[in-house]
Amino acid sequence: MTAPILEIERVTKRFENKLDLAGKLARRLGATVEENTVHALDSVSLTVQPGEVVGLVGESGCGKSTLGRIAAGIMPLSEGAVRYHGKPVGADKSGLGIQMIFQDPMSSLNPRKKVIDAIGEAALYHGLVARRELEAYVVDLMDQVGLDPNFRHRYPHQFSGGQRQRIGIARALAVKPDFLVCDESVAALDVSIQAQVLNLFMDLRAARGLTYLFISHDLAVVEHIADRVAILYLGRLVELARTEDLFANPRHPYAQALLSQIPRVDGGRQVFAPVKGEIPSPLHPPPGLPFSPRAARWRPTAAGSKPRPCVPSPPAIKPPAIWRLPHDARHPRWGPNPPLCKRDGADARRRAPGHRSLFARARGRCGRSAATASAGAHALR
Repeated sequence: MTAPILEIERVTKRFENKLDLAGKLARRLGATVEENTVHALDSVSLTVQPGEVVGLVGESGCGKSTLGRIAAGIMPLSEGAVRYHGKPVGADKSGLGIQMIFQDPMSSLNPRKKVIDAIGEAALYHGLVARRELEAYVVDLMDQVGLDPNFRHRYPHQFSGGQRQRIGIARALAVKPDFLVCDESVAALDVSIQAQVLNLFMDLRAARGLTYLFISHDLAVVEHIADRVAILYLGRLVELARTEDLFANPRHPYAQALLSQIPRVDGGRQVFAPVKGEIPSPLHPPPGLPFSPRAARWRPTAAGSKPRPCVPSPPAIKPPAIWRLPHDARHPRWGPNPPLCKRDGADARRRAPGHRSLFARARGRCGRSAATASAGAHALR
């Protein structure tokens, strides 16, 4: 089996708010002042194979962006390890191989710099291109991402949202990475522009052999572009599976709740029901399984107990079987310790003929049919 390009091993991230001198003095005087610790990630393990697209899904505040920033090396971790090509992220110049594309391109671009400077600055600084060749280098990058090179002397505010996102992609490609962390990179765009940017991602993947960690709230987008999907809840990995198997037969109650909220244009009227129960606080996460307070058919584990971290074995880009959380004899659905294991995917229900997501239908209205889009995605995978 091919060695993984990125290994995330039992990564934990805590944000601690230490008491200052005034807080310590107030506590000594009897005030109820405590140090707060936000448990953003808890023993998350994930491997990404070369050329693979892994979708990272979860509700706001579950730790998706934190995990992406740690993978890109721009945020330190509390515990665990992140390895890129077998070496710790940030060792030597390995940080250039992993680049990040942010959700809001306007806030990630310097408004005082022209596009030619924003795209070419990093490549020039790291010696990847000589100054006399910089303009031709930037022109080639802009052409690759679908921007008019004649706009290279404009400022970011003179572009639309989709064009600014393409500038962000070109800036990430300028240092010749092979791994991109896309943090909600199409969330702020309308459907037609989303389709264009996703097509660009897929074309770049084929042309440059890129690997993606694709973070998104939009399940239809993830279904379209990802080979595998990882679902986070309250900083923990709760399900990991091939995309088609996850959407056909989700096992974790939280995954079932997420997929049940996808709007469909066929099948008649839908009734949307929110997940019952209070959302646990990351300041005081529940013991044991994090979703147990909101799942009626789950039993909360004993106080103080904690499941071991999920450590998935690295599958191929198109694995012949599905990676799921197993059954456990201590509970009809799950036990307090759910390691990832391999099961036969024969019982996975096939999607109903003619099923298309809203995103696929919107792509058809944008001049490219859903069938063509599906065939293109299959060819790239």
